[in-house]
Amino acid sequence: MGRFLVRFGGRARTAAFIVASLFLFIRPAHAQTPSPLAEWQYSSGIQLQRLFEPTIPTWQAELGLGVNYGPIADGFARYKVQGGPAIDIRYKDIFFISSGEGIGANLFSFRHISVGAAITYDLGRSPHIDGEALTGMGTIHPSPELKIFATTVLTESFPLTLRVDARKQLGASYGYVGDIGAYMPMPGSSAKFSWFLGPTVTLATTQYMNTYFGVSHNQAANTHYRYYKAHGGFKSAGLGISSNYFVTPHFIVSVDGAFNRLLGSAADSPITQTKYEAVGSLAVTYKF
Repeated sequence: MGRFLVRFGGRARTAAFIVASLFLFIRPAHAQTPSPLAEWQYSSGIQLQRLFEPTIPTWQAELGLGVNYGPIADGFARYKVQGGPAIDIRYKDIFFISSGEGIGANLFSFRHISVGAAITYDLGRSPHIDGEALTGMGTIHPSPELKIFATTVLTESFPLTLRVDARKQLGASYGYVGDIGAYMPMPGSSAKFSWFLGPTVTLATTQYMNTYFGVSHNQAANTHYRYYKAHGGFKSAGLGISSNYFVTPHFIVSVDGAFNRLLGSAADSPITQTKYEAVGSLAVTYKF
């Protein structure tokens, strides 16, 4: 399949997961909204690199800037433009530091499969993100997350990549949230241009869902929202696209997009203004 399958990507995220220990240094301009971009869109092609590249470089690094247009928070109709750094540094096939994936390591890495762990960051939600819409709902404070993930590719002739991840919040809701996704390179990909397409489903526990979409008795008394108990289960489902254009062997332009529909308790919550959300992302990076 050739080098077009390699994804040397690190992109600015629409304010979802930021590397916890680098938070103060690479914090985006407006870092408080979860992103409709799927987890796999921050690493698309890395597993394919193992499959099709005979030798993995000792060091791979990309630095750049990105801009995103997406919702101010899950379920809200207002959109914002946000900017920030795009960082992706990898040592062999082991350690990585990424503004999209966090700080982590591949604990087991083989040609067709990898399993790893990372520390990421959820930036919470401010009650002031949409005027007075969340006045009385309180602040969801930023929280580090512990993530485990697994990625596998079916075959070289049919390089469908499957990815599963689960994240435990070490603050905020203290709940769990995770994704099940799939993607593969699309026709027209080449050594200079590659693009990937695939679906994702996100699930979360009751603790997580109730923190972000529930309304407690105290919150109901302080707002115009009715009491609402959110339950765990499906949070959203969507479709994502990632593309990369090598302007030169070192300068890369990445364009990403995703469309999501909230499901279950997230869709039915009284604070949810819209069940549908989308995001577009543009990044320019330099590959060392």
